[in-house]
Amino acid sequence: MSGAGTTGEAVLQARDVAKSYGNVQALKGVNFDVHRGQVTTLFGENGAGKSTLMKILSGVIRPSAGEILLDGRPVAFHSTTEARDLGISIIHQELSLAPNLSVRDNIFMGREITTATGVDYAEEERQTRALMEELEEEIDPLTPVEDLRLGQQQVVEIARALSVNARILIMDEPTSALSASEVEVLFKVIRDLKARGVSIVYISHHLEEALQITDHAVVLRDGTMTARAPRSEIDLEWIVRNMVGENFDLGSPPEGHAIGDVALKIDGLSVPDASATGRSAVDDLSLELRAGEIVCLYGLMGAGRTEMLECIAGRLPKSGGRVLLEGRELGRASIAERIARGLVLVPEDRQRDGLVQTMSVGENLSLASIGAFTRGLFTSRRRERELVETSIRDVTIKTDGGQAAIGSLSGGNQQKVVIGKMLATKPRVVMLDEPSRGIDIGAKAEVFRLLAEGAQRGLAVIYSTSEVGECLSIAHRIIVMRRGKISAEFGPDATKEQIMAASGEAVVA
Repeated sequence: MSGAGTTGEAVLQARDVAKSYGNVQALKGVNFDVHRGQVTTLFGENGAGKSTLMKILSGVIRPSAGEILLDGRPVAFHSTTEARDLGISIIHQELSLAPNLSVRDNIFMGREITTATGVDYAEEERQTRALMEELEEEIDPLTPVEDLRLGQQQVVEIARALSVNARILIMDEPTSALSASEVEVLFKVIRDLKARGVSIVYISHHLEEALQITDHAVVLRDGTMTARAPRSEIDLEWIVRNMVGENFDLGSPPEGHAIGDVALKIDGLSVPDASATGRSAVDDLSLELRAGEIVCLYGLMGAGRTEMLECIAGRLPKSGGRVLLEGRELGRASIAERIARGLVLVPEDRQRDGLVQTMSVGENLSLASIGAFTRGLFTSRRRERELVETSIRDVTIKTDGGQAAIGSLSGGNQQKVVIGKMLATKPRVVMLDEPSRGIDIGAKAEVFRLLAEGAQRGLAVIYSTSEVGECLSIAHRIIVMRRGKISAEFGPDATKEQIMAASGEAVVA
């Protein structure tokens, strides 16, 4: 193992912890320390064992072998409630909120504030407002969670963890859906928590971002710890080298193929803002996408990227303009009709919109293509199996097979299932909203490779991102959005500073 030892008192320790799921060994004798009043960042590819280790430390699951020490004494958590009562709280990578309940009710679910006459809703509401103020988010405590955008739901998840006054706080991808300004607020909160002696375990695939906040770094690879070091001894190259064994980029715009005719034309598109009556989330926007071309759509939260893509896919209504697919206007075509005509969307929230959690990997992969192997009331299991096996192979999904539960896959492999499901419909235009959200650098490179290969076959690709580094990878063109409009267009030779300036983002010197 590389790296020097760490300093400071270890408040929580994993000793020779292993975890097996049948023949799959997720953790292989891991030793891991959490230091009092400091941030320990855990790096690793999807499937490396990070979330499994965190679930063990927070009482979600029990280890197959090894022990957990809290303040130097062995402990055995049988539930998250037991761990929480001992001061350990976790913010999960995938949101665990009840969408039909209010923000207040989600924060205090299972630990309601009660008096002799029942639940003290007024005090819960007061504390919720105080948490929202601390996180600098204007969210009414009585708002149903399902009415919030994804980034705001992530803030509610963070607020719930903060509300229990944990002494050890585990953050599994807490910024995956946050805007740049929300990340800054979260980092301020983390620094305040450190000052109060709270120990934090931080997991993130945003490597440069994580370096801003960490005190110690630990790298997991294939269920084994490969490196650990204090912040003073690590940099981006150190992290990538220990995660994936080599320092590589996300690719470059594919070449050697012809850029074809216009596949998708957006003409004067306007989309109403669901959160503000009379305002447009997308305002009179026009754009063309050609066969064989990859276009990156960059912008900050609220720029209108998601609303534009969801409107084109038929998920949101438009208030003006036209959308034409290969010269034919889509009009009021349904989502299913758009898919049948060759237009597909990989949504931002894969858990809510991209996958059916009760279905297997294979059932999720074949869901959008069910018409290809169904005649009347009869389904060809052979043709479905062939489609699933082809998708698993072509998209390189790491799974035990099509029968495996979708929840058994890492975040990166779940994302590849969503992409594989869309590619299985034989589309001509693929739209992807934040396709790399919550996945590691290795899985991200694989996703971008799939898109580049698709473009070389004549596929028209447009993907959105809020990470400026992802713009300068495989895109032939970079479109910057700001307040519902296109503010700039660049080629692949643009600089990060140009892109950030066009989006209205402050450029750090």
